[in-house]
Amino acid sequence: MLHSKIKTIRHRVGKNHYLIIQIFQSASAKAFSGNVLASNAVNVKIYKSAKRK
Repeated sequence: MLHSKIKTIRHRVGKNHYLIIQIFQSASAKAFSGNVLASNAVNVKIYKSAKRK
């Protein structure tokens, strides 16, 4: 993984709240001999935070 940038935006339409996650990634792999795999996969976990009083 060379570079990873995550941008989150909260958006509201009426009573509905939406969370938009934009993920920008780049990966590269090099080898002198053999096979190389450059994966651009991502795991996202979303947790609901406790409401502040």
